[in-house]
Amino acid sequence: MNWGIFEGLLSGVNKYSTAFGRIWLSLVFIFRVLVYVVTAERVWSDDHKDFDCNTRQPGCSNVCFDEFFPVSHVRLWALQLILVTCPSLLVVMHVAYREAREKKYREVVGENGGHLYLNPGKKQGGLWWTYVCSLVFKAGVDATFLYVFHSLYPKYTLPPVVKCHADPCPNTVDCFISKPSEKNIFTLFMVITAAICILLNLMELAYLVTKRCRECLAARKARATSASSYKQDDLLSGDLIYLGSDIHPPLLPDCPRDHMKKTIL
Repeated sequence: MNWGIFEGLLSGVNKYSTAFGRIWLSLVFIFRVLVYVVTAERVWSDDHKDFDCNTRQPGCSNVCFDEFFPVSHVRLWALQLILVTCPSLLVVMHVAYREAREKKYREVVGENGGHLYLNPGKKQGGLWWTYVCSLVFKAGVDATFLYVFHSLYPKYTLPPVVKCHADPCPNTVDCFISKPSEKNIFTLFMVITAAICILLNLMELAYLVTKRCRECLAARKARATSASSYKQDDLLSGDLIYLGSDIHPPLLPDCPRDHMKKTIL
């Protein structure tokens, strides 16, 4: 694995994330990816080899193992981590796309021709929607995999002994799982970290939506204030104020009919 490229991707994701996103990133890559790479694969490396059933019937152990472990924990976690981390890389790619467009625009119009983006990394416009969709996708992926794990392994735990009566087993046999307590500890650890990641994603989503709503309300209030001040200036400039004069301005013309004729003409 090229750790230089990996470090560059992490620094890019960390650069364009909020405080909640940085905490999520640290939790994912320290408590989930490293634990998976260093420990989980070793714990589940002998799950098939040490899955023993109290029968000598050929094929019975394989069938029972497949019935109880339709998908390995390790492979499910690998797929989950891949799907969870990909949206953050899409945000980095979107920022890189903005920077490339800004660079081409500056080459065409020159240095004094303005900017397409004042700050390509600022979460506005399409980048804001990309970031929000990535949060929803990450939370949805973690929640889906938690549901899948709970459906396959109730209460996220493995019993030390399982009953199996699938063909070609001659009768109901007892099968013994290797190191169930250790596997339960790591399973619960991964489940808890995934739940915390979901909570962080929802908190960051609420923060971004609240911040955007406040910005929209502030902009609307500023437009309303500028419009009211503009109307007030027009009224003041159009008013005639008579000060220190005893003669009041005429309310009606002396000859209304002549005034009507002039108006009609």
